[in-house]
Amino acid sequence: MRVVLIVALILLALIGAMGYLLSDRALRIKQQSLEDARKWQEAHYDITWYDAMEKRDYEVKSFDGYVLHAQLLPDPAAGDRYIILSHGYTDNRLGSLKYARMYLELGFNVIIYDLRGHGLNAPAYCTYSAREARDLDTLVRDTRARYGGIRLLGLHGESLGAATTVAALKYRPQVDFAVADCGFSEIGSILRAGLRGMHLPGWLLNVAGVFSKMRCGYAFSEMRPIDSLAGNEVPVLFIHGDADGFIPYSHSADMCRAAGDKGELRLIPGAKHAASIFTDPDAYRKYVGDFIEKVEKNKG
Repeated sequence: MRVVLIVALILLALIGAMGYLLSDRALRIKQQSLEDARKWQEAHYDITWYDAMEKRDYEVKSFDGYVLHAQLLPDPAAGDRYIILSHGYTDNRLGSLKYARMYLELGFNVIIYDLRGHGLNAPAYCTYSAREARDLDTLVRDTRARYGGIRLLGLHGESLGAATTVAALKYRPQVDFAVADCGFSEIGSILRAGLRGMHLPGWLLNVAGVFSKMRCGYAFSEMRPIDSLAGNEVPVLFIHGDADGFIPYSHSADMCRAAGDKGELRLIPGAKHAASIFTDPDAYRKYVGDFIEKVEKNKG
């Protein structure tokens, strides 16, 4: 009996240790420098237009005092139209440049920023849209206060940024539209797929979730952007590549259904994760442009 108890305690200790390590791996972010991000952008598309632009750097203090680094790319001709772009996991504000030029050409002032724990921001756990959504809501409030007389304010996010954009709708931000590109509806299934890739049982995520709750206030099961769409009144355009092998397009389809008549889904054939705008830039721009035109028409 004593041997059985000792074995059971050892197994529990091993499971606990594994859960802690998995939570640590999921929560900690490997921050990418602006310099490294810039190299990636330069290797994949032209950003010389960005260098030639006027840029205004500033900081925003979030709901809990955490400082977010942001940058305004002003379009003198845009006037009262603004868009806030949210980048993907481990990326930083420069990862949003692939969308920034499109919005500048559509007549928007563009705000790019580093998500919590990314870029120039202080190290922090990634909560897969939970805290990040509150940060974005703070940015919306700051944008309204900082740039008065805004007629049209939108959100656009990629991957983690898309999940953050959707999750922020929970706080009923004063925005006119949102575009969510290849976001996850909930993080659990994505992390479980990662466990399967490491030949580990999915139930270990429940153990890791306990440690996540202890460390950052949120279990992985609580990181569900789709839940923020209940009662949402903001028009949302969901875009997803149908060849996305990391976050299946079913996540966007599920969120679109949850958004009801406020949701619209566009799939980009052959596009892999976070590559829709590269795979078919003309279709991408048309989908976004038509969507914004519809929003403005309904706004009156």
